[in-house]
Amino acid sequence: MDSSIIPISNLQLAFTVLLVLIAGGISSFLRLGLLGALVWGTVRTFVQLTLVGYALVYIFRSNNFWLVVAVITLMCYVAAKTAVKRTPNVPDYPTVLAFLSLLASTYLAGSIVTVLIISPDPWYSARIVVPIFGMILGNTMNGIALSLDRLYSEVRSRAAEIEARLTFGATPWEAVRSTVREAVRAGMTPTINSLMVVGLVSLPGMMTGQILGGADPRDAVRYQIVVMLMITAAVATGCLILVGLSYQKLFNRDGALQSFVLQSRK
Repeated sequence: MDSSIIPISNLQLAFTVLLVLIAGGISSFLRLGLLGALVWGTVRTFVQLTLVGYALVYIFRSNNFWLVVAVITLMCYVAAKTAVKRTPNVPDYPTVLAFLSLLASTYLAGSIVTVLIISPDPWYSARIVVPIFGMILGNTMNGIALSLDRLYSEVRSRAAEIEARLTFGATPWEAVRSTVREAVRAGMTPTINSLMVVGLVSLPGMMTGQILGGADPRDAVRYQIVVMLMITAAVATGCLILVGLSYQKLFNRDGALQSFVLQSRK
């Protein structure tokens, strides 16, 4: 296979603005009110990815274990704040809980992949670890945001049922156990759907990137299988940890539903 990468010049990169114009034209024609966000998002994409490109060059060259750990931990924190912001219906949710769930799930799944499956030399090779952990984080962030939003919305809509169970002597966990299952299921569903159609409907980014870089498609497929399964494990773990840490916040010390849940029923 030809392993050469076709470079993209600055002029060719500028042509991507045509793609933005298409999306912007649709937004304007239908009056979606997304034009400003689209332009700002495009600018941020150019700036952020350019800066990240230069930063990764330095990180890859230094290949320092503690620098890699610091970068991944920072990525977990940023992802946690983003996940919390994506759940506006969850009042005053502490970022630290989302951070802990992302930290645990990302390091668990990422370590298994890098140490046991890919096994680079050294095992903490920045060129391998940072992209792998980044893919895990991006998907787990979306998963925990969906789970958190579903947990709170389900508890609000079923508050009367939960209160009735508490009245009959159920513990907070027993009262919301079915709701917890629904929340974890909601977070995992998009990932499960992706497993069902990968290769048939879409060629994921990891696989496509390797093929465009000249890799043998059969090798790219193997990497993609690893990526899909590691994401599934990380999303499941992250959703479970976050929901497990979160459901207790719905109850006060006496084991009754918090007032903000009851007020949402008005």
